[in-house]
Amino acid sequence: MKLLGDEAFLRDVLATVLALLIAVALSIGIAVPLGLVLGSAPSVRHATRAVVEFLRPIPSVALIPLAIVLLGIGPETKISLAVYAAIWPILFNTIYALDELDPLLVETARVFGSGRVRVLFSVALPSALPFVFTGIRLAATTCLVVLVSVELLAGGSGGLGQFIMEARSGAGRMDLVLAGTAVAGILGYLLNEGLERAQRRWVAWSAVTPGGGRS
Repeated sequence: MKLLGDEAFLRDVLATVLALLIAVALSIGIAVPLGLVLGSAPSVRHATRAVVEFLRPIPSVALIPLAIVLLGIGPETKISLAVYAAIWPILFNTIYALDELDPLLVETARVFGSGRVRVLFSVALPSALPFVFTGIRLAATTCLVVLVSVELLAGGSGGLGQFIMEARSGAGRMDLVLAGTAVAGILGYLLNEGLERAQRRWVAWSAVTPGGGRS
């Protein structure tokens, strides 16, 4: 409980939370439009498949040395790596949603004079929202894991990971290490719970399982 009154600890928690919010927002902004394009244009999807399948398996943590060389030790490094890791769940859930889109809905919109872009945003995106929300939930927890890992391994940018790293070195305060780890776990739980409630409230008309399928 003493940590809740520790200004340095609260700054580290705030640094992780802010980085998390930025990373999730950037991931959504990149992955959803890209998923709509790849899901609606088979030729583009086929042309980029090799690149996507090459990049997707690369762990974000393995890119830490390269990110430090390119971006230095700062918030932009951990945010960039978190975005890289979080893009994939949102991207593939969006693509999968378009694969499951009822062709009759698309044809009906086109009959009423809707162009390709309008169909994407007025028909495809609303239909894909349950899948997109599931992808965002997975991406958000992935972001948190990557952020804390990068803070722990690279340091230099503040955050819970750096707090844990500093606590385990020197005097080896295992109580502080466990407290920092517990706070990270609580943040992850609250994040997932909040997004799950938002999903139930905003897309209650369609339940989606974590794997991307309808329940």
